[in-house]
Amino acid sequence: MDYFQKMWSRAWIFDLDNTLHNARPHIFPHINRSMTAYLQAHLGLDEAQAGELRRRYWKRYGATLLGLMRHHATDPRHFLWHTHQFPELSRMLVHEPQLRATLRRLPGRKYVFSNSPVHYARAVLKALAIADLFDDVFSIERARYRPKPDSHGFLRLCRANHLKPQRCIMVEDSLENLRAAGRLGMKTVWVTRAERAPGHVDVKIANLLQLPRMLASLE
Repeated sequence: MDYFQKMWSRAWIFDLDNTLHNARPHIFPHINRSMTAYLQAHLGLDEAQAGELRRRYWKRYGATLLGLMRHHATDPRHFLWHTHQFPELSRMLVHEPQLRATLRRLPGRKYVFSNSPVHYARAVLKALAIADLFDDVFSIERARYRPKPDSHGFLRLCRANHLKPQRCIMVEDSLENLRAAGRLGMKTVWVTRAERAPGHVDVKIANLLQLPRMLASLE
């Protein structure tokens, strides 16, 4: 199998927030405010208490939702729907102007694997005008609310799409998620402005526009 055949047989798995777009300026602050408001409304807390509980569950469980499900029997679908509403989503998104062209240059099938709910993930991909480039969108619902870096979601994604982890390339901003992907045999690409990368990262890029130039390192 020559170089191009090898790359076309690869599957690209992309994280969504802070990978395909920059969620820091507008998206994440909006989600944090929405989650705090949800806790206020449904747990009877004031704003300061709700904000503290949201942060505490995030630090302890890796996701506020997991703490709410464990300690308050919160319906995850209800929570995710009400905390991921974006009436002005297109205006809030920050992304590379050549994102679509860059993704189209990558040989192989493409997937999105996100800890966000499916309605939000699909809305973001549509607003970025790249939804048609992906074979599947694997959201937190399909991971049965076990978010990355739990290997459960990775394995369910691979089974659902008949993928071998050894033929996958995970593109992420989170080192913990990349470590989990690497343990399964996936190649790993870290999207970061950091100067150095740990040993479990195969390729480090500052933004996705650099990705096509790194294909030889991901063979």
